[in-house]
Amino acid sequence: MSRFFAPLKEGLWGNNVVFSQMLALCPVMAVTTSGSNGLGMGLATTAVLIASNMLVAAIRNLVSPQVRIPIFVVLIASLVTLVDLLLNAWLHELYKVLGLFIALIVVNCAILGRAEAFASKNTVAAAAIDGVAMGLGFTFALTLIGLIRELLGSGTLFAQASLLLGPSFRFLETTVVPNYGGFLLMILPPGGFLVLGLLLAGKRAWELRRQARSVAAGPTGTSPGASPAPTAA
Repeated sequence: MSRFFAPLKEGLWGNNVVFSQMLALCPVMAVTTSGSNGLGMGLATTAVLIASNMLVAAIRNLVSPQVRIPIFVVLIASLVTLVDLLLNAWLHELYKVLGLFIALIVVNCAILGRAEAFASKNTVAAAAIDGVAMGLGFTFALTLIGLIRELLGSGTLFAQASLLLGPSFRFLETTVVPNYGGFLLMILPPGGFLVLGLLLAGKRAWELRRQARSVAAGPTGTSPGASPAPTAA
């Protein structure tokens, strides 16, 4: 189980695409005006990331190193085109909201980076696990930023989720602050920078505090200078 949970922990927190690697910031700033938008974009990117990782891992021994990058790009572009058509057919309202940013998944540095740095050097199973972990981490980041911006900007959570993501997501729609006048800055691009900056600062402060506690506890879990616990005779 650790073979799965360790990469998952890295993808969600330790090596998160947005909060640690600072990649794919274009969709992070542009589509996270609501939790529904962030969740939809994150899931679409996750699908491409898992499929591209698996395909790259499957052909890693067949591709010449000199042409690997163009081939990876063609594979990713083909998958993005497929996702784009499926969203247009089955989730047309979400497709209209995300618009050009679906096609821009092709140039998402996180997807090409994982294909080059991990999938091209590992098995299909390992690449699939990495794709799931990194994709869920990216989805988590987009959804969290979107929810914060939506709550501060509109007083709602997952507004129009049933329209954008399908009727099965209706249970997520919540009005937190009725008759809320709104905070326009939060749903404008500067709001994305503000929320992301505050989340990065909070994550860094939490990690530093945890690191300080670990150092203070020492290697055996006791404070430096503390006398060892008495043992029974």
